[in-house]
Amino acid sequence: MPVRNAEATWNGNLKEGNGSVKLGSGAFEGKYSFGTRFENAPGTNPEELIGAAHAGCYSMALSAGLGKAGFTPQRVHTTAAVSLEKVGEGFKITKMRLVAEAKVPNIDAAKFQEIAQATKAGCPVSQALSATPIELDAKLV
Repeated sequence: MPVRNAEATWNGNLKEGNGSVKLGSGAFEGKYSFGTRFENAPGTNPEELIGAAHAGCYSMALSAGLGKAGFTPQRVHTTAAVSLEKVGEGFKITKMRLVAEAKVPNIDAAKFQEIAQATKAGCPVSQALSATPIELDAKLV
């Protein structure tokens, strides 16, 4: 399996500084700052990138799990909300919330929920984030 790479550079102090992140594939490069991370300034931040990775991983893993169980999904769409909060003297990601909607012919709701919950525990990004509580709201559409 390939090793995936990314890089980041930070210039200056925490509040007035700025940085950039870049995916090794070149598919994305973005700027970040104190304002993009802890306020609502335009730009990206590490938590948003973790959320994108988690949503992408979960969607693919759910599709795989459904396929393994004999179902062919037409579409799986997942959003991720990453909660960053001040804890003590620092900050901590305190919760991940995934909301997945899937269009899957010929599956009943109970079987879908069984596969969706197993996927939450089994997707590689969920495993990497296992120290953080992960909530899942999975729906058939």
